[in-house]
Amino acid sequence: MTTVPHLLGAFAPVHDELTVTELQVTGAIPPELTGWYLRNGPNPHQATSAHWWLGDGMVHGVRLEAGRAVSYRNRWVQTAALTRGAELRDEQGKRDLLAGVANTHVVRHAGRTLALIESSFPYQMDMRRGNELATIGAYDFHGRLHTPMTAHPKTCPTTGELHFFGYGAGPDETPLTYHRASAQGELTISRPVDVGAPTLMHDFHLTSRHVVFMDLPMVFDLPKAVAGDRGLPYTWTPDHGARLGVLNREDPYGPVRWFDIAPCYVFHTLNAHEDADGRRLTLYAIRYDHVGENVDVNGHGSLWRWTIDLATDTVHEEQLDDRRAEFPRIDDRLAGLPARYGYATTLKSPEGSDCQGAIHRYDLDSGATVSHSFAAGRTPGEATFVPASSVPGGSGWLMTYVYDAATDRSDLVILDADDLTAPPTATIHLPRRVPVGFHGNWLPDQR
Repeated sequence: MTTVPHLLGAFAPVHDELTVTELQVTGAIPPELTGWYLRNGPNPHQATSAHWWLGDGMVHGVRLEAGRAVSYRNRWVQTAALTRGAELRDEQGKRDLLAGVANTHVVRHAGRTLALIESSFPYQMDMRRGNELATIGAYDFHGRLHTPMTAHPKTCPTTGELHFFGYGAGPDETPLTYHRASAQGELTISRPVDVGAPTLMHDFHLTSRHVVFMDLPMVFDLPKAVAGDRGLPYTWTPDHGARLGVLNREDPYGPVRWFDIAPCYVFHTLNAHEDADGRRLTLYAIRYDHVGENVDVNGHGSLWRWTIDLATDTVHEEQLDDRRAEFPRIDDRLAGLPARYGYATTLKSPEGSDCQGAIHRYDLDSGATVSHSFAAGRTPGEATFVPASSVPGGSGWLMTYVYDAATDRSDLVILDADDLTAPPTATIHLPRRVPVGFHGNWLPDQR
């Protein structure tokens, strides 16, 4: 029997694909919700993997229609790595951009639903009725994308443009490239960014007029890569330093201004915005003092804020909350704009210590925090904000999969985002375990 933490309990993979209809519900599903809740995560096809992050991607989806939980289905993303065992690099050492496991996020842009991982091209998923979550194939923006694509692209709510980046570490790879796609899905900008060394860059910040990169001290470790050690070939290297790079969106090929900060690491950003005059940028993220061996997330990440003053070339850093948290989200219609509320999850990582699962709502104006705590043995994941009105930042719900150790099954839990202390609005009981995974979205039906 395995004793590997990321293959046990809430993290244990499932071994098949299911389609189950007419799910049982406790409470009442808001009748205005019609669409799919999708969440991606690692689920190794062979039931084993060297690291939690390396399992084959599996998307889990629940279909809601006007107050009914119509179906649950889970599907592996049929990547080249899954179907033909593709290696990360070919015999010449060049990266195979088809070879990622597409296990980190699932987003929709320009009518396409994409499963993402930062080491390769995205994979497009079929969402047509009857074919939901089938894999269409790798997507490279009609041959224009020549780098991997981050798992954390950001859609500008004003222009509809998709902003993202790709990073690399091999001799044939650019360490960092900034990309932008139009609202119609056309890749319009691919601009290399000069950084001192290849680092693990998982996320970034977007404001209404700027893009902000994070050059942090998780540095590519060639001996570790050659040795094939467990985990990812990056090593915590505080001597590398840490800095934030600000690029003007109106001058995408212009200079990047770098601002030094204290050594730290950020897997996920919450949001960013700027003052009306564009002088002060405010960034929110879950910050770690350091990251452990093999990039294991067993430290204590918490909410921090950076304020960059472009006029004085200064950065102010401050911790906003000391609760352990990860997977921060906002109402995505406010991405890059001032958002009063942010949300994050407290959950146990495979290597981490036990903790009580909770979802937190941060009031970024007042500093107050309200939490929904789950019973012992119930492990929540990332909570996605689902709007209840056409007004960005207004009322809404939070959706998350919650694993129950007592039953070895999971629920889709819907919480009232305005009253997190209340019991769940609805709990949709699923026929099986949804392993703790990464990121997802509510995809309402498009008319």
